[in-house]
Amino acid sequence: MSNSTIATQKAVSFRKSEQLLSPLYPSSSSEEAYRLFPAFPLEGEKVGHGFDSLADKLTGHSQIRIDGYVGTFWESFREQLQEALSEKGIQVNWIDVSQAQKPAAIIEAMVKPFLGGDDPLFGKRFPGKMLDFFDADRLGSFQPDPESAITILFGCGAALVEWESPLIYVDLPKNELQYRSRAGSVCNLGLQTPIPPKEQYKQFYFVDWQVLNRHKLAIIGSIDWFVDDQRPCEPTFVSGNGLREALIRMSRNVFRARPWFEAGPWGGQWLKKLIPQLPQHEPNYAWSFELITPENGLAFTDGRVQIEVSFDWLMYHSHREVLGESADRFGYDFPIRFDFLDTFDGGNLSLQCHPYPEYALEQFGEPFTQDETYYILDCKPGAEVYLGFRQNINSEEFHNALESSFRDSTPVDVKEFVNTVPARQHDLLLIPHGTIHCSGENILVLEISATPYIFTFKMYDWLRLGLDGVARPLNINRAFENLNFDRQGEEARRQLLSRPEVIAQGEDWSLVHLPTHPDHFYDVHRYEFETAVTGQTDGSVQVLMLVDGTGIEVSTHHGMVEQFYFGETFVVPAAAISYKLVNLGQRPAKVIKAFIKSP
Repeated sequence: MSNSTIATQKAVSFRKSEQLLSPLYPSSSSEEAYRLFPAFPLEGEKVGHGFDSLADKLTGHSQIRIDGYVGTFWESFREQLQEALSEKGIQVNWIDVSQAQKPAAIIEAMVKPFLGGDDPLFGKRFPGKMLDFFDADRLGSFQPDPESAITILFGCGAALVEWESPLIYVDLPKNELQYRSRAGSVCNLGLQTPIPPKEQYKQFYFVDWQVLNRHKLAIIGSIDWFVDDQRPCEPTFVSGNGLREALIRMSRNVFRARPWFEAGPWGGQWLKKLIPQLPQHEPNYAWSFELITPENGLAFTDGRVQIEVSFDWLMYHSHREVLGESADRFGYDFPIRFDFLDTFDGGNLSLQCHPYPEYALEQFGEPFTQDETYYILDCKPGAEVYLGFRQNINSEEFHNALESSFRDSTPVDVKEFVNTVPARQHDLLLIPHGTIHCSGENILVLEISATPYIFTFKMYDWLRLGLDGVARPLNINRAFENLNFDRQGEEARRQLLSRPEVIAQGEDWSLVHLPTHPDHFYDVHRYEFETAVTGQTDGSVQVLMLVDGTGIEVSTHHGMVEQFYFGETFVVPAAAISYKLVNLGQRPAKVIKAFIKSP
């Protein structure tokens, strides 16, 4: 059995998921179809591989700091690096920075007001910083051991200690963090004991990720080596300068984030057919995280080996190049998300709505809200989307019906209260905040949305259980604090159905505008072309997907050329200036794009 196989088996024991680990080596497949593991090229930079190679980089330094993300298996990392250094005859003094953390009881009291109390899903963004979790005097007491060849300070927050030393950062993709959480193998920041995965995710989202991401922003320019820890026995790494240079090129060209996939109680079978390399024994795939940047990773390759880092690094290093004219408005938040919702041979989504902007800011600390659209990528005949209210709805009667259903487990005749519209391929349905909605069964939705992605207030879930056998929480009261009851009947159809209009055309191409609602800060266009078409970024980041056709070639103003296939999401940053789309298929191509509206 190879070392690679042994390492992979050990890694799998740390995680609870049927999803594949990101491969160590880039795919050699020439199949022109959806790719699970896209990677951006590193130019003139080599990706290191393994603890022996990492140890080589540390020799010659008397002190080292190794910082990293929550969920890193620090003791395993230390043991394996110690073994590699010992084989080189190097004596190491290890200092665990967690020795300077405040007691767990103090940390728990500090973060408790931001965890939402009894609310099973929602808290509020923690405004603090990494230093809040530590005793500053204790941090200041850490000193290198003059008797050791190397003193290594390691753990989350190690960069807070201002030694004149190289800084290594151990990163972890957030999907892998969640798989480790589900296996009960990781703890929240500053805590010593794992808590249940759903509670842990809430604390990750509202506390840990906020703190750790601010810490990333503070240290991005001083990191000497980035390490990918998702394969605990086979780390890959790249120099800080090498990654930062790649981020600059990425911010001026075209790229694709690494997608990941989740099953759900309403999930369908369409994604399994599109992507046969997905594990087929999963009961379904409900979601594809095509571009939900708080949780996506970015993979890079030198052609031999791959490394993945979180999307955050791109924004912290080059957000102005990525966002263009909207950089001041959104800061380091990437504003647009693309994801698939698959209900083919599945079930209806929950009946739901999303918060008003003021509510999202006050209740959750979110700077903008979850305004959505549904682009109907595929559907079966007769499929429907629930969208807006029926004319002359009685809101009190609707509320009573939902409460009775929740209390007595009785069905609700949803169509008595909620309007439905037929699902038609390539239609765009508009779901600004406050709109009651859900996709019906037998639809593949491309959800084009503002980036916030967990703020769904479920009112009715068709009396079904989650995949864990437990009913998913409902948020009836929060929903009624945000529902817009003016969106009903003809007014709902007028506001919520996009009406396409051709706004430019050439010999064999056209540009179609699919207008969004005034509440949406983004707009949607569709390129339809037989051979080729050119586009301008016009100062805005653009998120695109081939929604009809087999493949396209994308070339940018700065010279990058890349191919994308049906269903793949890709990003053209504002600094790319312009791009050309070339149809590689035999039939006309359609490419959807979303971008920030001009002020």
